[in-house]
Amino acid sequence: MQNQLILLGTQGCHLCEQAEHILQTLDVSYQYLDIMDNEKLLALYEIHIPVLLESMASKKELYWPFDADMVSAWLTQ
Repeated sequence: MQNQLILLGTQGCHLCEQAEHILQTLDVSYQYLDIMDNEKLLALYEIHIPVLLESMASKKELYWPFDADMVSAWLTQ
C-alpha cells in the first residue's frame, strides 16, 4: 500500500475525521485536501465528502461510507 492517496474533505466534517482515522489505522500515506480551497473540487465533491482519490490524475475514487477493509480492497484493485 505505497500509493499517495488523496483524501478530500473539509474542516468541521466529522465523517472526514472518521475517514482520516481509518487511513491512519491502515498506516497509509495520504494527502488531505480541503475542497473549500478549490472551486472545481468543491463543485465536484461538495455533497460527497469524504472521498478517497488514487491521485488527482486518476479516475479511481472511493466514496463514503467506507471502512478499513473496503479501503484495503480498493487499494489492491
